[in-house]
Formats: sequence, C-alpha cells, structure tokens
Amino acid sequence: MKKKSDLPSKLCRGCQKPMVWRKAWARTWDQVLYCSDRCQKEASRKRHDGTAQTDRTTRAAPN
Repeated sequence: MKKKSDLPSKLCRGCQKPMVWRKAWARTWDQVLYCSDRCQKEASRKRHDGTAQTDRTTRAAPN
C-alpha cells in the first residue's frame, strides 16, 4: 500500500491549500486546478467581479 506522503500534490488555485492526488482524479490530474467545487465557484466569481470593476473604472465619466 502506498503512503499518502508518496502521492503527488499541488496547490489549489482558489484557497492555496495543498491537495493530494485522489483516485477520482487519476485520469485528469494534470487538469485539476481547484480542491473543491466551492473554490472553483469562488474563483470564477472573483474573475467576473474583478473584470466588471475594471471595466467601470476605465470608462470616462460623462460631463
């Protein structure tokens, strides 16, 4: 049996916590970016909110 410390790991892009390889991710480990659906949704929300604020601040105010 393998030790958990022998399994590959990487950081979640959402919360920056380490996540360890899971059997469910065996085929898609290279594409896994987030540790949970919650982190993925929050990151998506931040991207959309940040873009909307940037768009508002770059527009010139009407005189």
